[in-house]
Amino acid sequence: MVTAMSWKKEADEIARRRAEALEMGGETSVARHHEKGRLTVRERIGQVADPASFVEHGPIAGTEEDDGFTPANYVVGIGEIDGRPVVIGGEDFTLKGGSPNAAGLRKSVYAEELALSHKLPLVRLLEGGGGSVRGSSGKRPSGDPVFSVPRFLSIAQVMGLVPVASAALGPVAGFPAARLAASHFSVMSEATAQLLIAGPKVVERALGRTLTKEELGGASVHGKSGAVDNIAKDEAEALAQMRSFLSYLPQNVYADLPVFDITDPADRREDALLDIVPRNRRKAFNIRKVINVVLDDGSFFEMTRTFGPGQVTGLARLCGQPVGILGNDCRYYAGAMTAEGSQKVRRFVDMCNTFRLPIISFVDEPGFMIGPDAEAAGTIRHGTAAVMAVVQSRVPWASVIVHKAFGVAAAAHFGPGGYVLSWPSAETGALPLEGGVAVAFAREIEQAPDPEARRKELEDALAAAQSPFPRAETFSVHDLIDPRETRPALWDWLKYARLQLEDCRGPYQPTMRP
Repeated sequence: MVTAMSWKKEADEIARRRAEALEMGGETSVARHHEKGRLTVRERIGQVADPASFVEHGPIAGTEEDDGFTPANYVVGIGEIDGRPVVIGGEDFTLKGGSPNAAGLRKSVYAEELALSHKLPLVRLLEGGGGSVRGSSGKRPSGDPVFSVPRFLSIAQVMGLVPVASAALGPVAGFPAARLAASHFSVMSEATAQLLIAGPKVVERALGRTLTKEELGGASVHGKSGAVDNIAKDEAEALAQMRSFLSYLPQNVYADLPVFDITDPADRREDALLDIVPRNRRKAFNIRKVINVVLDDGSFFEMTRTFGPGQVTGLARLCGQPVGILGNDCRYYAGAMTAEGSQKVRRFVDMCNTFRLPIISFVDEPGFMIGPDAEAAGTIRHGTAAVMAVVQSRVPWASVIVHKAFGVAAAAHFGPGGYVLSWPSAETGALPLEGGVAVAFAREIEQAPDPEARRKELEDALAAAQSPFPRAETFSVHDLIDPRETRPALWDWLKYARLQLEDCRGPYQPTMRP
């Protein structure tokens, strides 16, 4: 029985709006979305968050008009990933193609504010076209007041305080595209996503070129552009990668790293490490085999593999402790640092310093990439910025000289006060042997009866004389080790080095770089 004092009418209205909000753009729109192979934003939240952990903020934000209730087309709230609270937000593409309506715009801006106020990681599930010439209200845009806080301020602030992971899960353009880039980790679904500054119609009108979304900004484009870190085969893998990424990071710059139980023996020695680096110095090898053997089994999470591929970056665990990993893939330009690789290293090192991740570097660096293309790309500027990022590090470093360490670029692999180990396969110097011989013995080679034979003779003689033992004898490295000792030696270092992390809490503030 409902009395005159009852609020049942209003309670029923709340329930109705909640139910209609869950319908999003309606049955037809949701079905059309599914036909394109894409999940709705609520389905994505259900996959990325722990079951039944998501609590939505503003569930009935929207507009009530004569034709019924239209919900905000941005969903935001707090859920849990592996039992730890995170802010999760994303566009609802089934309403206006994700272009924000008035309530949706407010909720999207609120996502960063919520992460900042609670100091919680931020997960963005992006799929939308950004603003519209119609404006968020559908009426003539009037603009924000002159005293408004810049919308990008909180986006910038959040990157200095908490981990930000973003996924492109459908077409992402305009403002959502900028949000994707403003992340510590970004992933793109190859099956469903495109990343665009502007869509095909805008490009055709402005530039007279007719291209599809996939041609403009598909995975084949951005896997190499560096605009996203990783490419996933589909939405499920993209969401799983976001969960994996966050499992290595603290909740914020003041919090402790998430340390796992030690399940992989700290003293494990692997005979395979004796054979990974060939005795033939001109023969390539796979540095990932070294990384995977030394670190906790199955823990290496690689990032940005197809951008600047001569440099290897990722996260891993050593005896349960999260660490950042650097390396060189000598199968690309002998591992030389290109302009793209330099940008990759700088950004990765900054992230590790922001979130207090100790860095382990497996060094096989022949130097900066040379030649006209490298000069045109401004390699020296980007490379110097990478070196400055390293020398301004506040976290502990350990560097293992696996093979080559030459030139200025080698400085990007050794942090200040770092622990340095050398393998017997190590070669170091101002220049790689071949280039050094060409410079130092140029006249002698030119004047020889057979210049190429003399060049090879000099190179072979100097190569035979190279040895890592003098560096160990002069205490230029902390130790020259049997490669099989790498894991236990690094753990002996990390047990004490991680105590330095207490001095690294709070925001990371480096100086300006080139």
